Amino acid sequence: MTPAARLRFTVALTLAFGALQAQDRGPSEIIHHRVNPNLSGPHVAFGAAPTAGSTSALTAPLKYHGGPVFSTPTAYIIWYGNWAQGNGTDTASGQQIVTDFFNAVGGSPYFQINTTYVGSSNSISGNVTYGGATTVAYPYGASLTDANIQSIVTDAINSKALPSDTNGIYFVLTSSDVAESSGFCSQYCGWHTHGTINGLDIRYAFIGNAARCLTSCAAQSTGPNGNAGVDGMVSVLAHELEEATTDADGSAWYNRRGYENGDLCAWTFGTTYQVSNGAYANMKLGTRDFLIQRNVTIRSNGQFCSLVK
Repeated sequence: MTPAARLRFTVALTLAFGALQAQDRGPSEIIHHRVNPNLSGPHVAFGAAPTAGSTSALTAPLKYHGGPVFSTPTAYIIWYGNWAQGNGTDTASGQQIVTDFFNAVGGSPYFQINTTYVGSSNSISGNVTYGGATTVAYPYGASLTDANIQSIVTDAINSKALPSDTNGIYFVLTSSDVAESSGFCSQYCGWHTHGTINGLDIRYAFIGNAARCLTSCAAQSTGPNGNAGVDGMVSVLAHELEEATTDADGSAWYNRRGYENGDLCAWTFGTTYQVSNGAYANMKLGTRDFLIQRNVTIRSNGQFCSLVK
């Protein structure tokens, strides 16, 4: 079944409230990461600290609905477009920022949050394996549809550029000159879903370079690693990684309004600090500083948006 044939989780930005207009949903839908509600906020224009967010317990907590989760997912990258441009963002050094994130996030205090999701069909380890990457140019052009994203993943598997892995999450990461016609930059910054590829249930995600629309898909105009577009992309990527881990097919962990863990904490960052170039960060993974949106941790006294479990 193609993504276009599945029910979609429709999102609409409500500027007055800076929130997602939620609706009930069932399984097997494309789950979007909404755009930054602070589209013209002072943190974009003037470098003020990104939104910390509430420390109160969530009033609409996540519940387990019986679907599959990943114990330890393997992350694969498909670099789509031109990642050898001279624009300072779609570059080999930008790609290295993402690779370094994948190699460091597993086992981190941040990703260990997901181990608090007990009662699932299998336990979540809080680890991530990086499975490698492949690069393609523009076989589907520079304006992609949702169905194209599944085709890109299918091509990578069928060409054996990447293995066919039911324990994998395939991330299609596009350069800043590539559009996603169903709403990238206007309604969402990334999404995850699953589909049948060669008879197997394969999970995959789309994230575009935030340099295409910094005020929609990044929290600041200067990134802690000197690449605002890719630094913003990593925050969305982390959001999709944790959601795909805890809600692989859209039928595991979500709340009564259809929100997943990352949705409930989207565009909030907790305590931040400044790095040498003036950008804000909230965690160090490996040798790099990152500014990454919070995740829901489940504790005995409630569920909270946090950077640690």
